[in-house]
Amino acid sequence: MSLLLENLQYAIPTFLFLLTLLVFVHELGHYLVGRWAGIRIVAFSVGFGPELFGWTDRRGTRWKFCAIPLGGYVKFFGDEDAASTPDYRRLEAIAPEERARTFLGAKLWKRAATVAAGPIANFVLAIAIFAVLFSVYGRAVADPVVALVAPGSAAEKAGVKLGDRLVSIDGTPIVTFDDVRRYVSVRPELPITVRVERDGSPIDLQMVPQRIESVDPLGNKVEEGKIGIGTNQEVGNFRIETYGPLEAVGQGALQSWRIVTGTFDYLSNLVVGRMKADQVGGPIRIAQISGQMAKLGVAEVLNFAAVLSVSIGLLNLMPVPVLDGGHLMFYAVEALRGKPVGPAAQDIAFRIGFAMVLMLTVFAAWNDINWLFG
Repeated sequence: MSLLLENLQYAIPTFLFLLTLLVFVHELGHYLVGRWAGIRIVAFSVGFGPELFGWTDRRGTRWKFCAIPLGGYVKFFGDEDAASTPDYRRLEAIAPEERARTFLGAKLWKRAATVAAGPIANFVLAIAIFAVLFSVYGRAVADPVVALVAPGSAAEKAGVKLGDRLVSIDGTPIVTFDDVRRYVSVRPELPITVRVERDGSPIDLQMVPQRIESVDPLGNKVEEGKIGIGTNQEVGNFRIETYGPLEAVGQGALQSWRIVTGTFDYLSNLVVGRMKADQVGGPIRIAQISGQMAKLGVAEVLNFAAVLSVSIGLLNLMPVPVLDGGHLMFYAVEALRGKPVGPAAQDIAFRIGFAMVLMLTVFAAWNDINWLFG
């Protein structure tokens, strides 16, 4: 609690800036592709609830900022609400030429492209931010050479020696020391095969990462897998690597993909009980981290924005009705059946999806409260 209050002057403005940016970019993806597809757009909203301020452009779209800044929406012509639920009664009453400009009246592929554009915009934003950071600030890296083996650790039990160079883990190439941490952290208590190079010869070592609870540099408790090795400047060759524009984009895409795979690794570990669900946070936790990032500088805020952008894009692609992924799931069924899913079935699915999202929101809020007062 004291940590959040200490960072409050940074947390609130930074959190609102990040959320506004990410929501705006997500909805802008829907808006731009929807407009390109010839769909009339009634409203573009950042936030929910009462409108604080806004304007209407020459195409008749109302651009507005609302009181509750926890999301946003693009409302298309013919929609009943902000969740793009079709207003079937209204659709039946309008003229055919006007119906063609509604979301439901658009061709299937145009609807799918419009829906997918939101999450894709979040991924593009993340890649762009990472690319700028890697071009301007570079990236701190170290060679995966062992300078420390903790007593009693998985690495010591497996026979890792000082000076060993890690080549691969489970067949995945290891280039930097951070690659080791990234791979091992999401695999607590899961057997892995580490190939090291010792005196010019490859050696395969079997070990099981230990589940360790520690405190990260920001003071947050985290639980992750560790094998108990470290490096230093002498053998790790700490350095800053910078990239040209094209290479930086490639590295940005790779970094975004690592976040995606890391998320799926965490979820799979969560399902089988290898990790706790208390690391799932909500707005309070995000606001607290936002404040900490703001105190560290612009680069850290942008890096956090990129991570959040990937997370928002990935979350929205989950096949849950009311989310973008749920809509895409319906379109896939429509493509297979040759006709849309019936209104009654969609209504039931959306109610279930809303309940699922609400439960996740409550669960994340509960974790935040426990973290805040724990």
